[in-house]
Amino acid sequence: MAFLSNRTVNLLNLHYGIHSVALGGGAAFVSAFLLKEGVAPPTVLGALALVLGLRFILRPIAIGFAIRYGLRRLLIAGSLLSAIQYPVLAQVHDVGALLLAFCFAAALGDTVYWSSYHSYFASVGDDEHRGKHVGTREAIAASIGIVSPLAAGWMLTNFGPQVAFGITALVVALSAVPLRWTPDVPVVAKAPEGTFRASLPGVLVFMGDGLAAAGFHFVWQIALFVALGADLIAFGGALALAALAGAAGGLALGRFIDQGNGARAVVIGVGTLALVVLFRAVATGDPTLAVAANALGALAACLYIPAVMSAVYTIGKRAPCTFRFYVAAEGGWDIGGATGLLIAALIVSLGAPLWTGILLALAGLAFVYVLLRRYYAANPQVKVVAEQPLVVDPTEGVSL
Repeated sequence: MAFLSNRTVNLLNLHYGIHSVALGGGAAFVSAFLLKEGVAPPTVLGALALVLGLRFILRPIAIGFAIRYGLRRLLIAGSLLSAIQYPVLAQVHDVGALLLAFCFAAALGDTVYWSSYHSYFASVGDDEHRGKHVGTREAIAASIGIVSPLAAGWMLTNFGPQVAFGITALVVALSAVPLRWTPDVPVVAKAPEGTFRASLPGVLVFMGDGLAAAGFHFVWQIALFVALGADLIAFGGALALAALAGAAGGLALGRFIDQGNGARAVVIGVGTLALVVLFRAVATGDPTLAVAANALGALAACLYIPAVMSAVYTIGKRAPCTFRFYVAAEGGWDIGGATGLLIAALIVSLGAPLWTGILLALAGLAFVYVLLRRYYAANPQVKVVAEQPLVVDPTEGVSL
């Protein structure tokens, strides 16, 4: 497995695996917890839109810190800042100052973390193994996600939000430890010529992806929680089943993804996700169908994420300034996601059912499809992944 020879990517994937314990655990329960505390669905959607709006405003701040300290230190700082939001969330019990404080803390942590993470991952990865790096990362995250939502739901039910979200914060902070052994990647002080133009493809793709995520992920999580009778343990079980499906899908579908070119992967990935969106819209009123639709979403993501991120990581690495590329691209995601969430909040507040908000994802997916088909047509040499399925044999170990 030649793609495992990149020690830095292995350490970065280890970091992401630890972080995924929190992403699949306490972080996945943000909307469910707020709903459980009596916050209305439109207000929850509005709060999430506020987080994304604040992220967009705060993003330029990260550039100055990246220039001064480099991407590695910024990523470590982002991990630590991301942990702060969870103890704050545990104190939220209604709409008020603490909810606003959580939105700001989440926006600050996410702003620093995700821009530095994506640019660092793109900078240290190998173009010829780009898809495998992404696929391995997602397989690790999916495997971890089988246990973490069950644990989070159980802890929230039996020990309360202070314990559950406190452990989540600790895990996020500990995820910074493997980064101690990774190299730094400097950021140039002055933006090179053509930086904005080079960032535009990433901005547009992420804008469409953010709009898709608003319906496919955020609105859907609320609909799933409602369909399961607002039961935190049942919600955690549904997330765990989806993670199991995602892990199995990463193994079973790896070779199928690898052997196709980029254009074919886009058709399969976006098309499959669009079908799941339609199914989720139908399944909102039935607990059994909702659990099935949630699991199918994880399978669809195994096809969708490599097709999108292989292109974006390759574009980002070739940009005049990789970090500024991802600051801009993530800003596009914030715009798309916030727009979708605000539209969903508006139509739901006017009495429309939640499934109408889920269908907003189709507009974002159509936009992503058009952009990526053009990109892969113009860059046929970029492959989504390579020759082997996304399997890491535990008997072989991973060279760190």
